[in-house]
Amino acid sequence: MFIIIDWLLSLEAWQQALVGTGFTYFMTALGAGLVFFFKDIKKEILNMMLGFAAGVMIAASFWSLLDPAIKQAEENGSIAWLVVSFGFGLGGLFLYIADKTLPHMHFGPNHEKEGLPSHLKRTILLVFSITLHNIPEGLAVGVAFGAASSADDPKKAVLAAISVALGIGIQNFPEGAAVSIPLRQENLSRKKAFLYGQASGIVEPIAGIIGAVLVTKVTLLLPYALAFAAGAMIYVVVEELIPEAQQTVTSKRHFAVFGVMLGFIIMMILDVALG
Repeated sequence: MFIIIDWLLSLEAWQQALVGTGFTYFMTALGAGLVFFFKDIKKEILNMMLGFAAGVMIAASFWSLLDPAIKQAEENGSIAWLVVSFGFGLGGLFLYIADKTLPHMHFGPNHEKEGLPSHLKRTILLVFSITLHNIPEGLAVGVAFGAASSADDPKKAVLAAISVALGIGIQNFPEGAAVSIPLRQENLSRKKAFLYGQASGIVEPIAGIIGAVLVTKVTLLLPYALAFAAGAMIYVVVEELIPEAQQTVTSKRHFAVFGVMLGFIIMMILDVALG
């Protein structure tokens, strides 16, 4: 671990972000690869996967993003609650606008369409749905590594950023499977289902690099960027992940709840132990 930290410290912030989001993308692709072994997935397992992703994102939103944003705003001499509230709300608003403009289709039983009218294939619309999730995730990792470049204790800050990347990567594994396997059920070949599934994670390195560059070039943006990523992630959790995980018979909804709690606990442990 210390060798990895020393190596990361030798890199620029955007390069660190690329490494971190490269890992999260790899985990998405790894999860998508499960389509080569399974054609179907039980609804309760899928719900637990979605719940797990939601739990990780909720925990990361506070320990990895909001709490550091508050501390950074205070160090800048700003009104912390105002800065963080503004950034958090802006993150949710950004995802709302993207949700209403980018054509996509939900994975629920009704395949509800959202965004501007489009003649794109249903499979592409399904991939776009998960791609929306990955924007704030990549941004969170990038901003975390960007924050490390101006931290008083760079090693500790990089370790905290690594915990964010680990948490997002862990939840990307089941999320990748939650994309590719349903696509297989749409009668796509295993190869195409995998390609589409892993493609949903490509946006993470892009968002990560943008986030890292922004906060290193304009350090005053750091608390806003951290809160922005948190707001966008919470929007995804409440608007999509939890509702989709609950689309099942009442007696099996507890699978999603257990998934949320497990994801929250794992991310909390990573943040507290490493951060």
